[in-house]
Amino acid sequence: MIFQRAIRRELLSAMGAVFTALFTIIISVTLIRILGDAAAGKIASSDVLSLLGFASLINLPVLISLSTFIAVLMVVARSYQDSEMVVWFASGVSLMDWVRPVMQVGLPMVILTAVLSFWLTPWSQKYSAEQRERFRNREDISRVSPGKFQESANGEKVFFVEGLSSDTTKVKNVFLSQNKDQESGVVLAREGTMSIDARGDKLLQLHDGRRYDGMPGSPEFRIMDFERYTVIIASNPKELAENRSARVLATTELITDSTPNNLAELLFRISAPLTCLMQMLLAIPLGFVNPRRGRTLNLMIALLLAVTYFNVTSIMQAMVAQGKTSFGMSWWPLHLAAGALIVLLFFWRNNPNMRWHPSAWLTLVRRMILLRSGGAA
Repeated sequence: MIFQRAIRRELLSAMGAVFTALFTIIISVTLIRILGDAAAGKIASSDVLSLLGFASLINLPVLISLSTFIAVLMVVARSYQDSEMVVWFASGVSLMDWVRPVMQVGLPMVILTAVLSFWLTPWSQKYSAEQRERFRNREDISRVSPGKFQESANGEKVFFVEGLSSDTTKVKNVFLSQNKDQESGVVLAREGTMSIDARGDKLLQLHDGRRYDGMPGSPEFRIMDFERYTVIIASNPKELAENRSARVLATTELITDSTPNNLAELLFRISAPLTCLMQMLLAIPLGFVNPRRGRTLNLMIALLLAVTYFNVTSIMQAMVAQGKTSFGMSWWPLHLAAGALIVLLFFWRNNPNMRWHPSAWLTLVRRMILLRSGGAA
């Protein structure tokens, strides 16, 4: 049908344009944040691209849902604004006929959102957390940025190096401050090298330096010159600690281990594809525009409803995590209310002249009962 082909073509074009714009904005902001973490020594510079890829997968469900909603809203509003909707209505097409082409374009997006939400996003969260944890557990001196003070993982040491070799095993002009057992020590050395002893301890061997020891606030201190001074950077490393955050757990683990945090995360994953589906259908009646009055107010109301939908979902997730409500009574009422709102808006747009009075509702119910029993209104 010409109508369905035209709508599908325009929806795909609008969806691609909206998704490209939103994805570009999100990626730019994420890249700036990741580069800032790399410059601050929180992550390795070699992990920037992989972390950016993981962040992209994590943000995709929300981006796809917003893109489909805005695309449907734009196409319907433009049809009203250019009076194309009048032509379609005069040709026997109703507003309900928009559902089929919208679903033909949107259902693959809903399925993709479900796949991302249930499988790819947890996988991305897990490996992103592992990369950050792996960098935090590396030897402290390899995390030091030349020309910048850096605190060790346990907070007991502060490093400063003027230069760092390409293999990160040798440093030049080292400053090391240690605070332990209410004593403070400062070590200055010309150079140092990294090594691992037979027990697996990571050692920093400093050469040609001086050490100052004393109590903070006390005028008494000790000075010691040395040719070689060894500092234990880290003891024999243990296995990388597994991050048990609910976001990194597989969906099957969330179901089997039904803690409040896990159930809250499961609610969020279930809501992602349902929200995408409901918002697509909601955008059809919300796209109504009076060509004589413009479309700014209608679009603002539609976007406000979409933002409210997302926020209420987050509120329900927080309530489940805090144990204020059960999972069984949290994941479906919001989407059921959204479905009822969609039916109501479709009925309203198909009957624009109907008065919203209790008698009108009684007449509607009476007609539905008579039609169901085979009578006549």
